[in-house]
Amino acid sequence: MSESTITALVSPEGSLEILSNHEVNRLKDKSEGGLYRLFRQCALAVLNTGVETDDCKALMEMHADFDVRLVPQPRGVKLELINAPAHAFVDGEMLRAIREHLFSVLRDIIYTHSIPETVPGFRRDNPDDITNLVFHILRNAGVLQAGRQPDMVVCWGGHSIGHSEYQYSKEIGHQLGLRGLSIITGCGPGAMKGPMKGATIGHAKQRVRNGRYVGITEPAIIGAEAPNPIVNELVIMPDIEKRLEAFIRCGHGVIVFPGGVGTAEEILYLLGILLHPDNADLPFPVIFTGRPENAEYFEMIDKFIRNALGDKAAEKYDIIIDDPVRVAQTMKKGMKEVETFRRAMQDAYYFNWMLKIDPVFQLPFDPNHATMRALELHRDQPVHLVAANLRKAFSGIVAGNVKENGIRQIQEKGPFEIAGDPTLIKPLEAMLEQFVAQDRMKLPGLQAYRPCYRIVSGAA
Repeated sequence: MSESTITALVSPEGSLEILSNHEVNRLKDKSEGGLYRLFRQCALAVLNTGVETDDCKALMEMHADFDVRLVPQPRGVKLELINAPAHAFVDGEMLRAIREHLFSVLRDIIYTHSIPETVPGFRRDNPDDITNLVFHILRNAGVLQAGRQPDMVVCWGGHSIGHSEYQYSKEIGHQLGLRGLSIITGCGPGAMKGPMKGATIGHAKQRVRNGRYVGITEPAIIGAEAPNPIVNELVIMPDIEKRLEAFIRCGHGVIVFPGGVGTAEEILYLLGILLHPDNADLPFPVIFTGRPENAEYFEMIDKFIRNALGDKAAEKYDIIIDDPVRVAQTMKKGMKEVETFRRAMQDAYYFNWMLKIDPVFQLPFDPNHATMRALELHRDQPVHLVAANLRKAFSGIVAGNVKENGIRQIQEKGPFEIAGDPTLIKPLEAMLEQFVAQDRMKLPGLQAYRPCYRIVSGAA
């Protein structure tokens, strides 16, 4: 390895329950059913906080000799890190933020896998059980704070963005911070880091001492999008579907910056849920925003949404170009509407229990060559199912781009094939081509993008 490494014994920082012998054994277990490999992968990603890479497989191979071992103590547990990246340390001491994140990983992996085993009758395919699992993971992580008024803004956008787009996202965060609003993102770089960094300055100016910078990720993506240094609350959800549900259950509004397939997946997930009849009167502010040169980008997104989901879907969001103050003011106003509605309905501020999420958006989608080819991308189905299946198409491309398992599948069997109704597929293909042309698929300069998908003619 060209990079220097350190071997160290690390004590807990942040929240961590004492581990049982059973939990310790599962974390040590390197078999298929054990948690060792999952924990090692997430721990390595956290140790690379601030490093620009979006290839989980390459990260694992680069640090093939990294190991993590549990050292039981009378009053808890320590971690022995072997050949850990040296940039996670200063003068031999691990950075405090990284240490907090490391034990957040341990906390969430243990808790996520213990709930199904300890809750009688828990079913992984039951919508209520899934939502309760999301709730309990967030509560265990300390994300859900009773008595706090709605102030959590979910910021979505690309990890691969230029300097001017990053600066714009930072200014949006600054204006949000000046108004006392906090930030939730996918915890990575780019448009996930910018709003958090800007909000820290806004909070400092207003002497906001309880500003929150929540990063929500999942094991398959964390290696491609390691937590940025601003995140002060990290949560590892079990999969992308529960990660997306966590965003909109604990967030009170969404701001979308320019991005690629991951951002498109998030948009389709959100709109598919907001279009459900049960959510028709539920206030949930959504804003698409960017610099003047991003106007065409959002025209493309808006056109794609109207074609795929209809004009009613476009009523669920505002497009505001080059006006950070207006974006923040609009979001702040939306927060007041959310607060008034929740109070009138006696719903919690900290978790959106009233939001109806169809099971099709909750059940995990395993992208592989067969499932991607079999996606029902046609109009002969309810509009929320159109959104759900398009969301899966984008999710599969995300997997092929940056997730270790997806990358391996593409290397072994070639690109995923995507087929369906030409009226859906042709606009999808055109948008993907624009993402590639604008360097929104991979971090620029690291490697040339090779498509992990192929659009084919004819329905699946």
